[in-house]
Amino acid sequence: MKPWVITLIVIAVVLTVVVIALYFLGKKAQKKQAEQQEILNANKQTIAMLVIDKKRMKLRDAGLPQVVLEQVPKAMRGSKLPIIKAKIGPQIMSLICEDKIFDSVPVKKEVKAVVSGIYVLDVKGLHGKQDLPAPKKKSRFRQALEAAQEKAGAKPLK
Repeated sequence: MKPWVITLIVIAVVLTVVVIALYFLGKKAQKKQAEQQEILNANKQTIAMLVIDKKRMKLRDAGLPQVVLEQVPKAMRGSKLPIIKAKIGPQIMSLICEDKIFDSVPVKKEVKAVVSGIYVLDVKGLHGKQDLPAPKKKSRFRQALEAAQEKAGAKPLK
């Protein structure tokens, strides 16, 4: 056999092994995430709080308790998380927010939040008008695509 054929076979075998390993690791991570979500839902409670500030910052800069920092895996310590600084009763606390709702959290407003430990799962406006985030601008490609579809009479994509 020629050397390039052997090389292709070796590459194909290695890629197959990598795909299989990623499949099983993904399945394991998905089970772990489902368990964690179950725990969060079991411990959630609704509280009223005044949101003072919100930022994406590193864990060590967020002002979270030392116990929390010790429990976080070393790989995650350097990553930036959505952090909300809020006044809950007489106490000012730093809370970790869920990525999906971080943009919709109003600053300097009183809100009713669903919290599980130091993790904010959901936020609803309590007083005053809720400020909605500005809609994202469409890219040039998306604008051109929609214009072409309108010209052709096709239904636009969402």
